[in-house]
Amino acid sequence: MKIIFFGTAEFAIPSFRTLIESKHEVLALVTQPDRKRGRNLKVSPPPVKVIAETHGIPVYQPEDASSGESVMHLKSLGADLFVVIAFGQILRREALAAPRIAAINLHGSLLPRYRGAAPTNWAIINGDTETGVTVIRMNEKMDEGDIIMRKEIEIEPGDTNITISEKLSDIGAGLLIDSIELLESGRANFEKQDASLATPAPKLTKRDGFINWEESSIDIHNKVRGLLPWPGAYTCFNGKVLKLTDTELLSYPPRREAVPGEVLDIIKGKGIVVNAGLGAIAIRHLQLEGGKVLDADAFVRGHKIAPGYVFR
Repeated sequence: MKIIFFGTAEFAIPSFRTLIESKHEVLALVTQPDRKRGRNLKVSPPPVKVIAETHGIPVYQPEDASSGESVMHLKSLGADLFVVIAFGQILRREALAAPRIAAINLHGSLLPRYRGAAPTNWAIINGDTETGVTVIRMNEKMDEGDIIMRKEIEIEPGDTNITISEKLSDIGAGLLIDSIELLESGRANFEKQDASLATPAPKLTKRDGFINWEESSIDIHNKVRGLLPWPGAYTCFNGKVLKLTDTELLSYPPRREAVPGEVLDIIKGKGIVVNAGLGAIAIRHLQLEGGKVLDADAFVRGHKIAPGYVFR
């Protein structure tokens, strides 16, 4: 099969590598333009672009992959299949119709659950115990195409968005190859999604990371897990943003007079124990604005914080 690969984010890398190493021919990589990244805002290429150039694969970086000029270019390459993974642009009808067979997408959820830009984040934030990957034949509507294959995995208590994304991207690479084999042989069965089961996974904003201490300890813990690495779950400490990077649920005796966000205890080797709307949570690792990630013991040594302090 002659394939054009569309991808930008790291989630796409295992599938891109697997396709390059397979019997199929990757004609080109379509990815987002180079952007300013990091604290120094240095212009950097997407990581998939570096891989493509290493293997001599042509790279195309349009601002709009569905523009008339882009579609003409893509058609000229004569692809059998478009493979789209974490690309960052919505392809319109003219682009989707360009390949000989189909345009397919690998999505990091068990569709129709979590349609949208941040499926792994929202699955963890919402406390789900399972997730998976789905390969669909694309249509013009976001993540609503017919299902070709999907595979389920368990979300373990210690998983974060980072670990789940890594697991799903690795599993998805194999599922993608299996799906392409079905399409090539004409044995693919297309299952329509049940729209009544659909749930959204909208793009995250910085505001999504703000911790409301009146929520339950479980909800706060899941937010910390689900919002890594960006935007991160954060609160305020002495007028500065304080990001929580690792927390633990605790069975801690409730204090009737304690308010949400109040530090109940500081336990060496365990963390800063904070009262929530329901239950308590231990902050194990945290990062103050402008600083580096510290364990709770190191943070307490360098900052004045004691039981009774209230995070806002």
